[in-house]
Amino acid sequence: MAIERSTDGGAPGTSRYIRYRWWGLLAISLGVAMIIMDATIVSVAVPSIVGDLGISSTQIQWVQEIYTLLFAALLLTWGRIADRVGRRRVMLAGVVLFVAASILCALAESGGVLILGRAIQGLGGSMILPTTLALLNANFQGRERGIAFAVWGSTIGGMAAIGPLLGGWLTENASWRWAFGINIPVGVLIVGGLLLFVAESSEPVVGAAQRLDLGGAALSIIGFGALVFGLIEGRTYGWWNASEDAAFQVGNLSPVPLAFLLAVLALTCFVLLQRSRTAAGKGVILDLSLFRIPSFANGNVTALIVSFGEFGLILSLPLWFQNVLGFTAFQAGLALLPLAVGSFLASGGVAALARRFSPILVVRMGLGLEILSIAALALLIRPDSTAWLTSPILLVYGIGVGLATAQLTSVVLAEVPIAKSGQGSATQSTARQTGSALGIAVLGTAFFTTLRTGTEDRVADAVAGNPQLGAVVDSVNATSGGSISALAADPQTAFIADAAREAMTNGASLAGWIAAAALLIGFLTSLRIKPVIGPRAGEPAGVRAPEEGPGASSP
Repeated sequence: MAIERSTDGGAPGTSRYIRYRWWGLLAISLGVAMIIMDATIVSVAVPSIVGDLGISSTQIQWVQEIYTLLFAALLLTWGRIADRVGRRRVMLAGVVLFVAASILCALAESGGVLILGRAIQGLGGSMILPTTLALLNANFQGRERGIAFAVWGSTIGGMAAIGPLLGGWLTENASWRWAFGINIPVGVLIVGGLLLFVAESSEPVVGAAQRLDLGGAALSIIGFGALVFGLIEGRTYGWWNASEDAAFQVGNLSPVPLAFLLAVLALTCFVLLQRSRTAAGKGVILDLSLFRIPSFANGNVTALIVSFGEFGLILSLPLWFQNVLGFTAFQAGLALLPLAVGSFLASGGVAALARRFSPILVVRMGLGLEILSIAALALLIRPDSTAWLTSPILLVYGIGVGLATAQLTSVVLAEVPIAKSGQGSATQSTARQTGSALGIAVLGTAFFTTLRTGTEDRVADAVAGNPQLGAVVDSVNATSGGSISALAADPQTAFIADAAREAMTNGASLAGWIAAAALLIGFLTSLRIKPVIGPRAGEPAGVRAPEEGPGASSP
């Protein structure tokens, strides 16, 4: 199947897109920045949202999690639709939808409206992320593609750290509503940049392959949605036995194992359906022949494991900064800023390193830096630590993220034909989202369990002599450590605050060791990936991609 780099109908347009392609990269990167920033910025604004709207703990939980749930569930489907109807077109629609949802969130006067807005944001975000990668893959070639991926990857790593900083500043100096309102001007810039500087690309199809695989779309949405639901709700609803907060239960069984069972069944049926439709020459959501490409298959496994370690750590550090070191939300964001600085610094040299050593070797360099820095953090942090200790460690960690994230993306997509860019990009994004959800589940469980048990163990004797203190200790876990500062201010409960600080530090340290172990496994899986040069590495801009049949095997 032939694919045009531009569908605007003429050489002048194509020439314009090539001439201003770096402005197009800026627009695409802003799209990535907007959705990553929004995913992190809201967590900082939660206390202000609760105080302003008076919503329940269950509602605030869904404000945070409905976004992740829909975002991860829909990535694969939108990646395939983008291949069919146009990647730029889908990204534009996603940006408009995301901005409209942001306006709804900013104007919300109730928890229900805010949850609805976050759900629509998740839908819009799932349209944006896979199309950003697909557009980069289609509009940049050879050495320039490596630079574009470096900017893309550094944007993800950097904005994950800048989001809490910006959220803290907006919350303290304006209103939590501006955490959503800031997306309006950003969205306008993205839409303008996409229309002016980014060429459309799509995969023309004929015959039976024209029909969208609705069954495959439904199964992938149900499967990945149930999987992510189980991962993010396990700690709240119970991993097996139902907790008091469980929305529903079967006997004493939590909904979480039922969600995992549904995910296994749906995803198994999804794979079987994709195989049968491919054999019949019909359109599919995911061309499973892509997994015959070693760099794609092994790269996605590595991406999932690496995301487990990278993004799981982002959960515990802001809480540790605020509740143990006593930082404000803005100060906690500042403490994370070295991570963003390191990530952006790495983007400046990653392309040159990739040319000299190969992209996969740069990935291993980055993972090595991440492992060493996280291990150092886990080993050295104390309840009385300062930002002078954490800043250089996070700077090195950020450099590692900047080196590894972008080049791992480059490796995963290196041999994926342009015609299948949407599918390839969406698969990589889904692997990362699944890994990050798994990391947050495992590291979050380790972190909060250590906080609870550590605090209880340290004050057990005092609680035995005064049972009323038991409720005070329970408040530490119920507020994720948020009550520590209030407890410290009261001489009668200051010893509980000290115990909680020690326990939370141990929890952050344990989470760090688990993250380092996950990254080490990711490093080992990366050894299965051989250095590759994509089939289009030397292809001049503007040419047509090689034809790929519906069931054609990948190179």
